[in-house]
Amino acid sequence: MKSIRLKEQKEKTVLQGHPWIFSGAIAEMKGSPGMGETVGVLSSAGKWLGSAAFSPSSKIQARMWTRDENEPVDASFFARRIAAAIQARKDLGLLDASNNAVRLVHAESDGLPGVIVDQYADVVVVQLLSAGAEAWRQVIADQLLQASGAKSVYERSDVDVRKLEALPARTGLLAGEPVADEIEVVESGLRFLVDVKRGQKTGFYLDQRQNRQRLGEMARGKRVLNCFCYTGGFSMYAAKGGAAQVISVDSSAEALETARRNADLNGLLADSMAWVEQDVFTYLRGQRDRNERYDLIILDPPKFAPTAAQAQQAARGYKDINLLAFKLLNPGGLLFTYSCSGGISADLFQKIVAGAAADAGARARIIGTMTQGPDHPVALVFPESAYLKGLICQML
Repeated sequence: MKSIRLKEQKEKTVLQGHPWIFSGAIAEMKGSPGMGETVGVLSSAGKWLGSAAFSPSSKIQARMWTRDENEPVDASFFARRIAAAIQARKDLGLLDASNNAVRLVHAESDGLPGVIVDQYADVVVVQLLSAGAEAWRQVIADQLLQASGAKSVYERSDVDVRKLEALPARTGLLAGEPVADEIEVVESGLRFLVDVKRGQKTGFYLDQRQNRQRLGEMARGKRVLNCFCYTGGFSMYAAKGGAAQVISVDSSAEALETARRNADLNGLLADSMAWVEQDVFTYLRGQRDRNERYDLIILDPPKFAPTAAQAQQAARGYKDINLLAFKLLNPGGLLFTYSCSGGISADLFQKIVAGAAADAGARARIIGTMTQGPDHPVALVFPESAYLKGLICQML
């Protein structure tokens, strides 16, 4: 087997269980490993540390598959890892008749670096984000079809992070039956239409399930503003929870049309829900200028800072929308605010929101913190997998 030997003192994180090996940590390579090829990982003294997928174009030049010298990386390896990930979701009660949309595999946290898998009813959607995952794409698809019980495996490897691995964007059917343009799923008794072919991420924001439930429990009687609403996930929970009015804003006419249809699908009262196609920043400024007021505001924007290098610019965007939201809240009002940007830490996000409140002249307190759901687990040795940060702030 081809191998890489690490520099002295650089094996520490690998020994602690971290799955990434950066190019600067590698002292030498034995052989010339190709894109996604499995290589042995050796300490500076030549001791075996495990097997990894090699990526010559990425700063993360190797991603650990296994630390067991007797565990070959083959089709059986992927079958075991995928089966274990699916069973873990079932053991937690995350996949049943009332919830048939769930993340089945969360990359490094499930021992499969670069592999993201979401299930929507009888369709499994996969994103392959690394050279190693790409090298095993058809094996992964075939094992997913067998282990999940789904009828189809559809690929949505059309994300920017693949460029860092020198991989082209890929979408399309990988295994099983053709996929419909829309799939109906059930989440906590609510029904949603999901476009896995063209929708954001893999079609829906599965990581917010528990946070949507929490919002629904706090929405009764409130005038609610849902910003960056996409297809109306938070809006449906607010309306079901008894909100007096739900106003949903997004710049995408197509997403709003799906949101309207989701409301109809769930029998929610049309006269208590409004849909606004507009840039959220522009809308919030207009609401401020008209002195509008709300009891509950949701800010769930797209990723402003994929990496730490973009954090400063992203911080301005987060501060702007949170400042405007604080100006629009009634006394006692609630702000559900989120960041899914990997480049923004939880501490930094709290500081940004606190700064926004101060600049808005608002007195507020945090009454809850939120993160991604348990089907998006965070490995203790891999904090990078904790990407979703959320705060519930209450006006005083």
